Amino acid sequence: MKYLLPILLLFISCLCSANEQKVDHVLVKKSEEKMYLFSEGKVLKIYSVSFGASPEGHKEQEGDERTPQGNYVLDYKKEESSFYKAIHISYPNENDIDKAKKAGVSPGGQIMIHGQKNGFGWLSGLTQYFNWTDGCIAVTNQEMEEIWHLVDTGTPIEIQP
Repeated sequence: MKYLLPILLLFISCLCSANEQKVDHVLVKKSEEKMYLFSEGKVLKIYSVSFGASPEGHKEQEGDERTPQGNYVLDYKKEESSFYKAIHISYPNENDIDKAKKAGVSPGGQIMIHGQKNGFGWLSGLTQYFNWTDGCIAVTNQEMEEIWHLVDTGTPIEIQP
């Protein structure tokens, strides 16, 4: 009987660990306004998202309010942000920098997946119906909290038109 509790706790711990799947790929489809989190080829979660105020096309320069398209990496997390948590997208990559350089412009940067502007989370029921960011990918604060725990740094992200 004295061994029953430790065995039971071990069993419950194993069950909980088995259910904690980590995301190994993020896919964003701008035309659908959706973000998909994948684990081992299966969709774990789908979120409705908002983009930059000019969502069509690939980000070409700083201030164009476009969300980049292509393959990047979620390279760091920023808990202290102007928005409710943020995960940085590795834009600009070398190709983006080269194109901007040839055009004589800055490619911009600081593109993130983030929650709502600090202090305005209560407005997400309205703001998520509009493309309002400067080129980032926005979700509600509750969704950002979930994404924060599911997605590790180093996870690839593909952003499609």
